[in-house]
Amino acid sequence: MKKKAVFLDRDGVLNQAVVKEGHPCPPASVSEVVILPGVAEGVQKLKDAGFVLIVVTNQPDVARGATSKAIVEGINGCLAKHMPIDRFIMCYHDTADGCDCRKPKPGMLIAGAMEFDVELVSSYMVGDRWRDVEAGRNAGCKTIFINYEYDEKQPTSFDYRVGSFIDAINIILKGNQE
Repeated sequence: MKKKAVFLDRDGVLNQAVVKEGHPCPPASVSEVVILPGVAEGVQKLKDAGFVLIVVTNQPDVARGATSKAIVEGINGCLAKHMPIDRFIMCYHDTADGCDCRKPKPGMLIAGAMEFDVELVSSYMVGDRWRDVEAGRNAGCKTIFINYEYDEKQPTSFDYRVGSFIDAINIILKGNQE
């Protein structure tokens, strides 16, 4: 039997994004990482409910030379110490690179689904930006948009819009009982 997964964006979903001029950005270092309230407990509830937990994150600042892979991996390691994430999948490309992994393309979700024998139609993508939601839709997942009202393009189509990660967890856990 195929497994169910929750695909999670990283910055703005698990940890607090650094908002600059209305746009969310990743922390610049491990010391800037702030895990959002209730996230570690919520992720544990998803794990206890049997979900595979896969973080899928665009990290174009590596391609742009603004940060290093070591910093990205350090932030991932910090998060992994506090929550039972099964896998971190990163796209280090910039938009112009035309890769298949950069969200809104579904490459990272498809790779995670193949690695863990996940049924995408029974899985969820949780994100705080339009690219996250579109990647989930393109992969065939249910989508949950955490709306922080960033000053940027907003998703036009999603399954659920919520105000916090806790709200997203509640939707997923309720759906898992049906």
